[in-house]
Amino acid sequence: MFGWEFPPYNSGGLGVACEGLVRGLVNQGVKITFVLPKKVDCQSSLCKIIFADFNIKSRIFNSLLSPYLTSKSYQDLVRRAGRGGIYRRDLISEVLRYGQAGRRIALAEDFDLIHSHDWLSFPAGLAAKKISHKSLVAHIHATEFERTGGHHVNQEIYEIEKEGLSKADMVIAVSNLTKTKIIQHYGIEPEKVRVVHNAVEYKDFMYLGGDLPDLKSSGQKIVAFVGRITLQKGPDYFLRAAKKVLDQRPNVLFIIAGAGDMERQIIEQAAWLDIADKVLFAGFLRGNELAKVYQMADLYVLSSVSDPFGMTPLEALANGTPVLISKQSGVAEVLHHCLKVDFWDIDQMANKILAVLEQPELYQCLKENGHQEVRKLSWQDAANKCIEVYKEVLNFSAI
Repeated sequence: MFGWEFPPYNSGGLGVACEGLVRGLVNQGVKITFVLPKKVDCQSSLCKIIFADFNIKSRIFNSLLSPYLTSKSYQDLVRRAGRGGIYRRDLISEVLRYGQAGRRIALAEDFDLIHSHDWLSFPAGLAAKKISHKSLVAHIHATEFERTGGHHVNQEIYEIEKEGLSKADMVIAVSNLTKTKIIQHYGIEPEKVRVVHNAVEYKDFMYLGGDLPDLKSSGQKIVAFVGRITLQKGPDYFLRAAKKVLDQRPNVLFIIAGAGDMERQIIEQAAWLDIADKVLFAGFLRGNELAKVYQMADLYVLSSVSDPFGMTPLEALANGTPVLISKQSGVAEVLHHCLKVDFWDIDQMANKILAVLEQPELYQCLKENGHQEVRKLSWQDAANKCIEVYKEVLNFSAI
């Protein structure tokens, strides 16, 4: 299995999705060699937690790859890291370099099937397929059209995605929304695509306590946004809705947890809207710190412009927090006990935020029913669907 990140070395929800899926597959007896592009210390907690506990054998390939890098941000990273020699000056070259490693790894490993996650690892999967003559499953978590909202699509990335999707024996999409996009924009045959929704690693959550007890005890309400601060996630729409909420109810604090290329723009927008004192930028969080944000919040908002899935609402519900989600997200296909809104309708977004904050009965109903609903979403179910895809592909290749 080719990917690019695995918790705790992850920069977003896609690494979490890989871990959840792998856990489910291993529980079903599937043996996995997970290939990472980034070199990590094999004596670290990552190796012990992932490779020992989940019984995954790992081969580490050294790279600066991150799933959310643009070509420009990659160049900035190279400059900051002081890399030279084998490190090229652009992201596409790094992707292709990772692809070359796929051939060498395929020659050294014994395996029945190749499973590649997203465009950064598609060239590696294709290289492994070519040298081994084994079948390839391309797992698409987000297309270039979704990452950019359909604007300024990077043609090189698009071509890499199209080649991977076209040459794969089967394609897994994380939602019907994404399936539709790859059929429309990439010309992939509908019968070649299977939908496997993401899930959440549910555990009975332990209340961790918050860092803002004085605010909460004084009646202050908290609304949270968790995710990459980038066009796809719609943080600007979240802020515009926040302004409308604060015009009617000043005692609300909006927390934005995450990082991304729009971070400076959103900070400046909060100042321009004159709500900077009501917006807390928490930075990128994971583990207990992220769980605390969910648990402190009275409402979690997913304001995505175009989101192939969106796992954070599941995490919020698992922590007992009701959610308001964009209709333009794949997670809207699996969640029903929540509020939904078009990302661009900031008036409705603000009205629904206010409704949850001001109506205890609505808050409690969404909290309890949403929490029960998310308990039924299992990575084991997702893994079982992937296994069915594997069986289908292997049967085809045997013919």
